[in-house]
Amino acid sequence: MPRFAAADDTDKSLSPYFFVEGAAPGVEALPLESTKADVRITGVIADVTVRQMYRNDGDRTISARYVFPASTRAAVYGMKMKIGQRVIDAKIKEREEARKEYEEAKAAGKTASLLEQDRPNVFSMNVSNILPKDRIEVELHYTELLVPTDGIYELVYPTVVGPRYASETVDTKAATNRFMNTAYTHAGATPNYAFDINVQVAAGMKIQALDSPSHAIKTTFGMANTTANVALDNGAATGNKDFVLRYRLAGDNITPGLLMFPGSKENFFLMMVQPPHRPALEMIPPREYVFIIDVSGSMNGFPLDTTKALMRDLLGRLRPTDRFNVLLFSGGSSLFSEKSVDADKDKIADAIAFIDREQGGGGTELLPAMQRAMQLPRVAKDISRSFVVVTDGYIGEETAMFEHIRNHLGEANVFSFGIGSSVNRHLTDGIARAGQGEPFVILDQKQAAVSAKKFREYVESPVLTQVKVSFDGFDTYDVQPKVLPDVFANRPVVVFGKYKGTPSGKITLTGVSGKGRFVSTIEPGKVTPDAANSALSYLWARARISELTDFFGDGGKKEVVKLGLQYNLLTQFTSFIAVEQIVRATDGSTDVNQPLPMPAGVSDLSVGMEVGPEPGLPILLAIIGIGLVLWTRRSRLAKRSAA
Repeated sequence: MPRFAAADDTDKSLSPYFFVEGAAPGVEALPLESTKADVRITGVIADVTVRQMYRNDGDRTISARYVFPASTRAAVYGMKMKIGQRVIDAKIKEREEARKEYEEAKAAGKTASLLEQDRPNVFSMNVSNILPKDRIEVELHYTELLVPTDGIYELVYPTVVGPRYASETVDTKAATNRFMNTAYTHAGATPNYAFDINVQVAAGMKIQALDSPSHAIKTTFGMANTTANVALDNGAATGNKDFVLRYRLAGDNITPGLLMFPGSKENFFLMMVQPPHRPALEMIPPREYVFIIDVSGSMNGFPLDTTKALMRDLLGRLRPTDRFNVLLFSGGSSLFSEKSVDADKDKIADAIAFIDREQGGGGTELLPAMQRAMQLPRVAKDISRSFVVVTDGYIGEETAMFEHIRNHLGEANVFSFGIGSSVNRHLTDGIARAGQGEPFVILDQKQAAVSAKKFREYVESPVLTQVKVSFDGFDTYDVQPKVLPDVFANRPVVVFGKYKGTPSGKITLTGVSGKGRFVSTIEPGKVTPDAANSALSYLWARARISELTDFFGDGGKKEVVKLGLQYNLLTQFTSFIAVEQIVRATDGSTDVNQPLPMPAGVSDLSVGMEVGPEPGLPILLAIIGIGLVLWTRRSRLAKRSAA
């Protein structure tokens, strides 16, 4: 019977560890039987239902914990627990209060479920007192906005949380960091629970193309190709990499749109405006690039090979007028040059060789690497500067990264490339938001060249700058975001907000494009508010919460708690709790942590990483020390013999 290797409570690094096969009589160590997602996409809004089935095939009562991911844009608004025919709806409460109620129910022998948010894209599900032969289903609901890029809509359903590296700056006592101390099966092992997903798309217009770069799928179209049903093909159900679905609608232009929801107490609106097409540039100004590349243990193998392919493309296509530098990091960091160099053929070849020597190993000290990179001297005041972070994102200090970038950005911007099948998108997206840049995710080497091309286009020619929105005769408040960043991608500008009274007047979005001044106007009075758009309240609140947690960390706790309770949303400080008010267990329970599969393409080197210097350095120093001692003793013996 499998069991967990006991995690050392004194381990201050919160390190992930390997699941161990061993003896634990009567204890079910793999309680998660299956996880299934049903996705309904209507227009630009996705509504997702996730069902997790827990079962106990042992003969002792257990309490299970399962760490799982979700979209960084997910607004989780509901949960329920099913025990046989009984259904218990969860309630939203402050995190500490919900945890207390769960622990009391667990101690009393009651079955309860507790859903907590550890990161915007990492959740922990706790289910207490699962009796022998029990099958308990926990169902959760979330919604998210799908915004097309280059005319392509993308749905990402993450399936596994990658092993996180916790540096010495991570608070080991924080409840939101406990998920990092999680068990993993070895690389290549088949996930020990079933995974399935079904997606229904109601696009409202003809679907021109639809595919998945991550999984084999079966698609059935209906209603003149305006709807589609997507299911996994036989044998494609794997829960160790993100499920990605992409589709394009007929027609290149996206009409400016406005959705409105008339609530009982508040009214909400969502505006989407497509920016102008990117102009072709004849004169491209020179630029300085600083590439910050992750070469830690979790990047060993496929992720680092993909990174090398990306960097050969990015460096190989720099122009002679550009400057660049490369900083490699793991537990420490190494710099290609003390200052940025000209992008000539010899320097580029040397930099590629500098990167190619790396095999991947050690911890993931991204924050010190970013600090070092931002301290590098600028080569010239009149050259624009871009930092480019390449990583899988498996760290535990995301907020500290965002704060440092915002506080030290200056006139530069920061772009991020997430490499791998299960990237920490909270980090890569957050880096780009804080750095006023753009995130990219590369699932395999074939996508490296395409992403590199898009990056060059984005940096060399922003689609829209100096973006502003104004409201004339439309009584609005609590508008998000407060400041609109420059638009790099061919993606609609999205504005959330609330309004009072009857919609009227106009909304005007302005900016500067390569062709001059851009103006787009929408008249709210011509749009009918629709009660079916209730998701707008959750999406607005989620956008506000994201801004508070990204920019203020725990400093925005009071407002986040208020928003979570008011809008029934899972947040860092509010949790869902469901309790069956019947005592079902009288002899206590055994705690079991559901082991996670290693993300596809990630090696075993990502687990067991220690905080501090590179793993090989202490060993090397010890060997040298022992060698010196032996050499000294041998020399003394030789002198005595000679005497």
